[in-house]
Amino acid sequence: MLVDDDDLVRRGLRLILSSDPTLEVVAEAEDGDIALRRAPHQHPDVVLMDVRMPQMDGITATRELIARVPDARVLMLTTFDEDEYVVGALRAGASGFLLKRSTPEDLLRAIHVVALGDALLSPAVTRRVIERVIEQPIVGSSPDTRLADLTPRELEVFLLIAQGRSNREIAAALTVEDTTVKSHVRNVLNKLNARDRIHAVIIAYECGVVSPGKRPAP
Repeated sequence: MLVDDDDLVRRGLRLILSSDPTLEVVAEAEDGDIALRRAPHQHPDVVLMDVRMPQMDGITATRELIARVPDARVLMLTTFDEDEYVVGALRAGASGFLLKRSTPEDLLRAIHVVALGDALLSPAVTRRVIERVIEQPIVGSSPDTRLADLTPRELEVFLLIAQGRSNREIAAALTVEDTTVKSHVRNVLNKLNARDRIHAVIIAYECGVVSPGKRPAP
C-alpha cells in the first residue's frame, strides 16, 4: 500500500514496484486518514508511509494502522532533516525507514526485508535516529526489568543487535552457527516483547545498555 500526499511520488513508487513480479500494489492513499479507511479492507503486507501529510501525519497513521491491521509492516519514507519524525514512527510501530532518495534497488530490497518480518536498519541514518531516541526518553518505560529474563548468551546477542550487527556478523563474533543465532535472536525479541530488531535497538539505548558514543568492536 502506498501512502503519500504527492501524486507524482505515488506514481513513481508504483512504477518501481511494477518491475518486481512478486509485488502488487493493492491500494493507495493521499493521507493517513484515507489509509486507515482502506487498509482494513485491502490487508496490505507492507505499507510505504510518508511522514508529513496534511490531514493525518504518518506517525499517527502508523500507530492507528498497526492497531487495525496488526500484520501490516510499515516502512516510513523520510529525509535526513526529519529524524525526529522517524523516531516517533519507530515508537509507533514502524519496521524501518527509507530515504526518499533511495535507489529503486534499495526500495525493493527494503520491502522484501520487512515483508519477511525483519526490520530495516539503514547504517546511513540509524545512528542519527538512535541519538534522537536518547534525547527523547519514554517516561514510565521499564525495559531494565525485561532484561533480567535474558540468559547470558541472549544478553550477548542483544548487545550485538544493539550495535547493528547482522545475524552473520553475530555468528562470527560468537563463533556459532547462523541457525543458533537466529534462535537466540527470536528468543531475545520474544522476551523483550520487541516487534523486531529495530525495536530491540531502541530498547537497548533507552535502558542505557549501550550509548551513541559506543562503537562495535572491530
